[in-house]
Amino acid sequence: MTAGVDPADLAHCAKVIAAHGRTYHLASRLLPADDRAVVGALYAFARAVDDLVDLPAPVDGAGPIGARFDALDQVVARLADPSLAPSAVIGPSPTPIDARILRAWVATVRARGIDPALFAAFLTSMRMDLPGDPAHIACYDDFAALGRYMHGSAEVIGLQMLPVLGADDPRAAAPAAALGRAFQLTNFLRDIGEDLDRGRIYLPLETWAAFGVGADDLTRARIRGGRPPAPIRRALAHFIAHTRAQYRLAADGPALLPPRARRCVRAAAVVYGEILTEIELSDYRVFDRRATVAPLRRVRLATGAALGVRA
Repeated sequence: MTAGVDPADLAHCAKVIAAHGRTYHLASRLLPADDRAVVGALYAFARAVDDLVDLPAPVDGAGPIGARFDALDQVVARLADPSLAPSAVIGPSPTPIDARILRAWVATVRARGIDPALFAAFLTSMRMDLPGDPAHIACYDDFAALGRYMHGSAEVIGLQMLPVLGADDPRAAAPAAALGRAFQLTNFLRDIGEDLDRGRIYLPLETWAAFGVGADDLTRARIRGGRPPAPIRRALAHFIAHTRAQYRLAADGPALLPPRARRCVRAAAVVYGEILTEIELSDYRVFDRRATVAPLRRVRLATGAALGVRA
């Protein structure tokens, strides 16, 4: 296993990715055991932070939600100091993250040489989702504004993976960031209904408006359910085309990775991208259901991507 990482902590992270990240878990099974464990630690950390925003009820005495993020900011700041031992990076103050996840994440970042600045950017974007935080943004006017959010919430996830996958070609950074954007945009399309319930509209208002759709129209579609009106369907088709363009920008990335990592990245891209097809097949019913890829279909797609054939 990766030096300095407690196998028990990694085992807990593996359970988190298996339970909540079905596509990532499936794709990571194509990696060597050490790399697969590291992916689990990174995923579990990102998932735990995301849950802090979406499930903010205090459960550990760490204080108000904003203060809980302050504690994580301090951990990331200490992570950048190579003279500190992992226990000193975590520090004595309570944090809102499960200690097993936090220990595995700190040890993994150190062992694989992942830039701590990527996690600082991630926490910055997560604060943008946090009601009451000065950085909070409930909706985005255009793709430029959304791009600033997606840098920290999506692009940095792809960039974190490069040291894990052994990438040493600087050209791999651009497609890795593009794949992060593609995954995030896919999430936005899949989760429109749930995000509306949380008071969020990620897909830009400017683009919705170009199709004659306003925020009130989206709220009505959520309440009504079923097949959305034609202007919304046309807008969703546009957003799907935009998202597929991001997948195409990422398509050359696997060839820039070591052979051991190529199958994993190809599989993740193909399987996650299939969510877009599921949305189309449902006639864009994203307001009252969550598009998913059936388990057998996921396995077939992942296998086909790993073998370089269409499933």
